[in-house]
Amino acid sequence: MLAQRVMWIAWPAFLMAAVMEMVVFAFVDPNELHWAGELLGWSRQAIYTLAFFVFWGLTMASGALTTLLSMSPWEINRCPVPPDQRPADCARNGEAASNPRPSCDDGRCGGCA
Repeated sequence: MLAQRVMWIAWPAFLMAAVMEMVVFAFVDPNELHWAGELLGWSRQAIYTLAFFVFWGLTMASGALTTLLSMSPWEINRCPVPPDQRPADCARNGEAASNPRPSCDDGRCGGCA
């Protein structure tokens, strides 16, 4: 499931970074970029590459935040260790009796794969 979520974030971000690259450099000449009042002095290819990875990183961060905020509290707070493999001092051992919400442990949630 984690690999699937990573791809939900990385692939659209990759596509949007490519679109952003085309749009930005349709209007900006990389050889005319200045930093602190002086020409940047990098090759076009270096600027295109750096800009692509910056755009990709920003869109991945946006997608990751959206994915995180779309998760339910149950998905974020559930214990990944099956009940029979939890240590004796685990705080979640007595949780099943006090928590009436369905969980994957009892097979009632229907959302687990």
